[in-house]
Amino acid sequence: MRIEHIAIWADDIELLRDFYLKYFNLTCGDKYTNPAKKFTSYFLSFGEDKTRIELMNIPDMENPASRGNLKGLAHFAISVESRETVNELTERLRADGYTILSEPRITGDGYYESAIADPEGNYVEITA
Repeated sequence: MRIEHIAIWADDIELLRDFYLKYFNLTCGDKYTNPAKKFTSYFLSFGEDKTRIELMNIPDMENPASRGNLKGLAHFAISVESRETVNELTERLRADGYTILSEPRITGDGYYESAIADPEGNYVEITA
């Protein structure tokens, strides 16, 4: 068993798509559009047979229960090659104006990680 994908509701899937492609070297499938539901999405992949991220949008979504302060997913972590990569990527994101939520460090459970907010405020850990 494995996690196939996580899904993120986004106000701007193009902005998030560009962010994850630029900083995490993901690949992106074709944009899916369901005109009847005004739904669009992208699947971003970490590689063949690996976990994916689905970015989803419905303009002017009126169901606040699908986003916001709900119990559920608190963060997700993206593993990189090394501690040096954690440090370098954190500094690159800082230089590009992204919010660093947690500086690189060894956590109580043994990870070396930092945490950032993506362009829509999702909490993303960068781990080695």
